[in-house]
Amino acid sequence: MSTELAWEVVAETGAQLGERPVWEPATSSVIWVDISTGNLHRFTPASPGRPGGDRVLGTPGVPVGAAAPRAGGGYVLAAADGFRLTGADGGPAGPPLRPPGMPDNVRFNDGACDPAGRFWAGTEAWDMKSPIASLYRLDPDGAITEHLTGIAESNGLGWSPDATVFYYTDSGEDVSRIRAFGYDLAAGTLGDERELIRFGPGEGFADGLVVDADGCLWIAMWEAGCVRRYSPAGDLLGRYPVPVSRPTCPGFGGPGLDELYLTTAWEDMTDEQREAEPLAGHLLRARPGVRGLALACYGG
Repeated sequence: MSTELAWEVVAETGAQLGERPVWEPATSSVIWVDISTGNLHRFTPASPGRPGGDRVLGTPGVPVGAAAPRAGGGYVLAAADGFRLTGADGGPAGPPLRPPGMPDNVRFNDGACDPAGRFWAGTEAWDMKSPIASLYRLDPDGAITEHLTGIAESNGLGWSPDATVFYYTDSGEDVSRIRAFGYDLAAGTLGDERELIRFGPGEGFADGLVVDADGCLWIAMWEAGCVRRYSPAGDLLGRYPVPVSRPTCPGFGGPGLDELYLTTAWEDMTDEQREAEPLAGHLLRARPGVRGLALACYGG
């Protein structure tokens, strides 16, 4: 079921731990982060009269797990010490918003906006195994609500096109899987939970994910060198090899949302592994023949 895609390198950044590419229509760019350095990147594709390229917008001095555009300009960050808001230049727009009771030995990891403009992000234990982390919701007014506890490494998350299902993975579990929850968009709450996908030995570990316009899930498989596509029922539709062993998160972009961007990593690789994978850490792009969903901006 493997299908080849023509992956191209669009930004030779060599990120240690790239994560969460998000298309920003206002700038016709992709924003993404290098978790380890805390760098917020913006990649602008070349176009007539515009050379394009990748630039670092800001570095708050702590790891950053994910970012999303704000409706009024600027960005919301899932930073190690809490949620942070920035201006359009990536500079701080206030102090960190730290959830009450957030332990000192966790940091924020992946995050994304629901269709109502709330930013969801979860934490991970520094050892990525202790079940002491949580999943939070940041409302546009700055209120923070805890929704899941007992998490080890909060990771990929996304919503069905009609926003009635929330998809989620805890990469710190002993068995890699994707869970699906009922979702109440008006209230911003999770409902009944079920296991949607369970991965077997040798299949890698589910990392970041994104949902396409057909409601199918695209999942980056850490240590498996591929991206997988699943139906909303959890059926495997395609396996797409990538030229690195540690892809981290896919995201749709381009004016037609028909380009698939992919962040990658070289974290924890030996010198020999890095030499064998020269593209690890770069931002990649392919055209899979399907379109993504237009993502909401954070409303705050």
